[in-house]
Amino acid sequence: MDNLQAKERVLGFYNKYGIVVILIGLLAVCSVISPVFVSRANIINLLSQIAVVTILTCGITLLIIAGQTDLSGGAIVALTGCICVGTFKALSEGGMGDWEAGILAVAAAIGVGMLTNLLSGLVVAKFKAPAFIVTLAMMQAGRGVCYIYTKGTPIYKIGNIVKLGQGRVRGIVPYSVVIMLVCIIATGFILKKMRLGRYIYAIGGNSEAAVASGISMEWTIIKTYLIHGVFVGIAGALFMTRINSGQPAEAVGLEFDAITAAIIGGASLSGGVGGIYGSIIGSIIIGVITNILTLKSVQSYYQMIITGAIIVFAVILDIVTKGKKE
Repeated sequence: MDNLQAKERVLGFYNKYGIVVILIGLLAVCSVISPVFVSRANIINLLSQIAVVTILTCGITLLIIAGQTDLSGGAIVALTGCICVGTFKALSEGGMGDWEAGILAVAAAIGVGMLTNLLSGLVVAKFKAPAFIVTLAMMQAGRGVCYIYTKGTPIYKIGNIVKLGQGRVRGIVPYSVVIMLVCIIATGFILKKMRLGRYIYAIGGNSEAAVASGISMEWTIIKTYLIHGVFVGIAGALFMTRINSGQPAEAVGLEFDAITAAIIGGASLSGGVGGIYGSIIGSIIIGVITNILTLKSVQSYYQMIITGAIIVFAVILDIVTKGKKE
């Protein structure tokens, strides 16, 4: 009995604080490996680097908790980002002011993000199609549309909208970090304070019970995909303005980083479990690992192998944790 209670306490501690302990330990190791890691410039750079993935993680977390997923994230980030910078360039060259053109460009990116995810959500909800297959198809279609829109060539000379991805508040905090924080707070509000958040947990945890209690599973799934689409559009706008061009071949595999971050942070692929703050810590952990590898001049090929290993670890962690809870 004592051993069982001790195991339950250890498991309870891990579920609550394990991810935080891992992050603290990782930060300590990285600061020893490279003194540059703890410099102000590198910390700001790190936060700026993880902004896009973290924003994407906000939407992915909602989907995973609802028992869904999205494999089209990277492709739609590329599409919305290219549409954003392409729209701004066309409007500004037509004589429109930067503010007006910028607002319309970002709105176009968000609109396309919502539209593509609305299509995915409708197919998943109305036809009970597996989200894995539907969003895999959307990944292919989205990337294809992106190449058609850009005619297969990058969009350069994008103008002052580059400030969205590269600018800083008072020259210190990147705009991308501020936007990231707003997205995190919004996601937390949805999950903790809104009825939709309770519905998301309900359909992910036990869809039959949720439907029996009067929750519309179809509308909950569709709304969740729509919100995810907003985050994808924002992420796309930040991604392309940060690299100062519209690159149709970029953002490949970005969705896997977001899914991995959510799982490391405690979300379960089976649904019904997770939270935004754990997912954000997961995103930070991935960003820290990538950052320290870059500081130590580890080649990108090896970084890809390490990233793959992290994804496998995250899936195993999800399976083991779920087994212990059961």
